[in-house]
Amino acid sequence: MTLDAPLALAQRAFIAVAGLIGAAGVALAAAAAHGGDARELGAASAICLAHAPALLALGLGGRGLRLAGLSAILLFAGAGLFSLDMVSRHFAGAPVFPMAAPTGGTTAILGWVLLAIGALLPQRR
Repeated sequence: MTLDAPLALAQRAFIAVAGLIGAAGVALAAAAAHGGDARELGAASAICLAHAPALLALGLGGRGLRLAGLSAILLFAGAGLFSLDMVSRHFAGAPVFPMAAPTGGTTAILGWVLLAIGALLPQRR
């Protein structure tokens, strides 16, 4: 599999982010299981563990898919912001900023919608 240098770098970045988000998801699940608030930490874990495989797939096979890069950025930003807000609420007792979780959730939803739209567009040549 030979790729252009910039595309290979983007793919490696998506895969690295998928690994970090996946690790965060497992760590958050463990924290929730060992006495943490399952509502907050469990929600953050679920979001991370749902988005990590999508980012991995985009890194490994999203090369010809239209809007794949923008979709991956929105999925990462949305999942990260939502999860960070849940963790902040649990450990600091306050949100990252007002409406951070809904903003993150909406951003992730937009990432998924762009992914679907990109799949329906003609492939790049």
